[in-house]
Amino acid sequence: MDEKDKISLPEITIEQLEEGVQHVNNPIVGLKPIEKRYLQQVKEYKQVDNDFFFSDGESTVEVKVVSDEIIRIRMAPQSTFLEDFSYAVPKITYTASLFSLKETELDYIVETNTVSCIISKKEFLISFADNQQNMINEDFSAMHWEENVDYGGYYVYCTKKSHKDEAYFGLGDKPTKFNMRGRRFQNWNTDTYSFARDQDPLYRSIPFYIGLKESTAYGIFFDNTYKTYFDFGHEEESKTSFWAEGGELQYYYIHGPHMMDVVKRYHTLTGTHPMPPLWALGYHQCRWSYYPESKVMKLAQTFREKKIPCDALYLDIDYMDGYRCFTWNKKYFPDPKRMVKELADNGFRTVVIIDPGIKVDENYWVYKEGKDNKYFCRRSDDYFMEGHVWPGRCQFPDFTNPEVRKWWGGLFKGLVETGVAGIWNDMNEPAVFGSGTFPDDVRHQYDGLRGSHRKAHNVYGMQMVRATYDGLKKLYKNKRPLTITRAGYAGVQRYSSVWTGDNLASWDHLKLALLQCTRLSLSGVSFCGTDIGGFTGEPDGELFTRWIQLGVFTPFMRAHSAGDTREREPWSFGETYEALNRKFIELRYKLLPYIYSAFWENHKFGFPILRPIVMIEQDKEGNRFREEEFTFGDKILISPILNPGQTSKVVYLPPGTWYDYWTHEKREGGEEHVIQAELDSMPICVKAGSVIPEWPVMQYVNEIDLDEIKFQVYFSSYEVNSFYYEDHGDTFAYEQDIYTEKKFVVKGDASSCSIRQFSEGLYTPRYETYDIKFIGLPFLPTRVIIDGREQKVELEFDALKRVRIKANKNFKEIQVLI
Repeated sequence: MDEKDKISLPEITIEQLEEGVQHVNNPIVGLKPIEKRYLQQVKEYKQVDNDFFFSDGESTVEVKVVSDEIIRIRMAPQSTFLEDFSYAVPKITYTASLFSLKETELDYIVETNTVSCIISKKEFLISFADNQQNMINEDFSAMHWEENVDYGGYYVYCTKKSHKDEAYFGLGDKPTKFNMRGRRFQNWNTDTYSFARDQDPLYRSIPFYIGLKESTAYGIFFDNTYKTYFDFGHEEESKTSFWAEGGELQYYYIHGPHMMDVVKRYHTLTGTHPMPPLWALGYHQCRWSYYPESKVMKLAQTFREKKIPCDALYLDIDYMDGYRCFTWNKKYFPDPKRMVKELADNGFRTVVIIDPGIKVDENYWVYKEGKDNKYFCRRSDDYFMEGHVWPGRCQFPDFTNPEVRKWWGGLFKGLVETGVAGIWNDMNEPAVFGSGTFPDDVRHQYDGLRGSHRKAHNVYGMQMVRATYDGLKKLYKNKRPLTITRAGYAGVQRYSSVWTGDNLASWDHLKLALLQCTRLSLSGVSFCGTDIGGFTGEPDGELFTRWIQLGVFTPFMRAHSAGDTREREPWSFGETYEALNRKFIELRYKLLPYIYSAFWENHKFGFPILRPIVMIEQDKEGNRFREEEFTFGDKILISPILNPGQTSKVVYLPPGTWYDYWTHEKREGGEEHVIQAELDSMPICVKAGSVIPEWPVMQYVNEIDLDEIKFQVYFSSYEVNSFYYEDHGDTFAYEQDIYTEKKFVVKGDASSCSIRQFSEGLYTPRYETYDIKFIGLPFLPTRVIIDGREQKVELEFDALKRVRIKANKNFKEIQVLI
């Protein structure tokens, strides 16, 4: 806000000031005590474009209309707002078509076409209602604050009403029940080795949650990078609160009414994932650590000999020279460029780890450059921030400095020239041995806005992987890099994928893997996965296989284990489990075109890739507590086996008709079904009307030049749309519309089934034909008409009652008739 726009407060004369001061030897007499202070009665307001400012004479609240469905609230206790800057929201796009301010006897009401923000005059309570005047979200008490005498600034608080049966979802990777009602959480990125159920905090801070009141969903995004807290009716059932140890009380109200609407609109603020390289969606194998070179090459050879598909092998910290980042241990890897090329020639991408700690060593070029250019973090009295991590005594780059980020991105030049295809950022909470993390007094440049580590801690890892991604993108030119990060903040999805950290080889952690990935997807970070099999501890063959099955349906699929555990590859548990693991990894590769299309829908439209049942059917109260069913995209429903010895489970299917993926048995939705799932199976159901693309099994992405695409078409008596996306798979040409987006429309009746195709985009695939299989037809077909021409073909049901038809990729409509 410009000086001229600030709300004018009454001038106080010296005489008036001295009336309340006693001139005694104790000069502090008359000072107000440090205590929580609340907004008082609204005394004045003003409007500047789409900003509305309300003041009680001392404090000011800004109500900013962002869109018809999003309103931002900011509070300045002394009417001086901080710089309007956010790492989570790089740029606000204002799209509200119409908004206004209305005043009544009791309230000020800021209205859009969709939502109203109501500010009560007397109590300064802020509430939100829909355009039917249904109250969706309302303050329990006025926003409040308390002065922080140690650091300056304020603790800031917001308390909302929590209605009976209101449910809460989101907050990233919290390892707890999916519905967060009755729980309290803290956001402070923390290295939590072998974390337990309900342990908090963990590695990421995503201060965004979705509330579901009756049948209406809304979102609250508390964009504050300090240590923040959320209480969902834990202290008092009637209250939901969020507060921070510094910064501004700034939050976005995001209206639904559907949960999907909330997540999509959250993505308009914080961004979506860029399209990943296709190989990043294959199966990845990792361990702390694979070394020396002979071990890595033997690993690659075994995958190919056993014909278990795999696209990437990872090198943990032991590939470095004394754990110095951007170096190679020449004893273990004498010629890394040759090794990486040989792996690439065999279809393997190489991904290496990079940590933020730079070893203090005058003979180490990275340390020398950082020191000479003053790129490392300093403490308040100008000493360098030093701490011990894997290399020993280290200093740490200040990734909140754009100059440092640019320098850091350029450091990857050598690794890129060696042929490394992806970078894995670890230890970036930041983690420090002994102390846990940096001291609070560490200073950060914060993109010119300055701040202590209290302010920068939760964004440190995000800014590190931002520097990594931007540097790799420049060095790879038009090729897409894969980046992975352990720590992050809201908006980290613009730069990276994530995994859930150092989990445990247990059945409970398999359950947590499902919960954490679904919650991350709902929180804006769809490109997520877990350490398959558990990072620490020893899984048996059954647990590892069931985890592989879940991993098929996590967007990031990587097995990873600690160095003090037994080796953990798909063949490590004997031939029986090896065959099962191969079967499901092959399933992942068959479904890659469907998985890739789901990524496109996330990138372009903001649809989460993993969707819990409550998102699909939020009106049904019981769904708020369902945790084991989810859909990958909107067409495939999965309910993994999560208990030892379990060979069947009760699965709830949302309304509609569904088909068993394995047997094609038809099941009606809106009810529970008992589904058999021996160890060689898992409950997978496909929505009626779906068009599911499949590739032939490959040992790695692009091993085979496709001459046709397979599509499984599931009969439906009602019209259903499906989308299929393809592009080059590894370039950024899609940003210039060099892609193909196909829409399929399926509809059938008792004697016919039709599929129509629509296409847009500038990409032209090499293949010419589709191999289409119709599933679940309620009649025996005898005729096929393609684009108005009857085809002379003999139709037969195969063993799974599918009708198979070949068609040109550019067909407009296919009709299968009785």
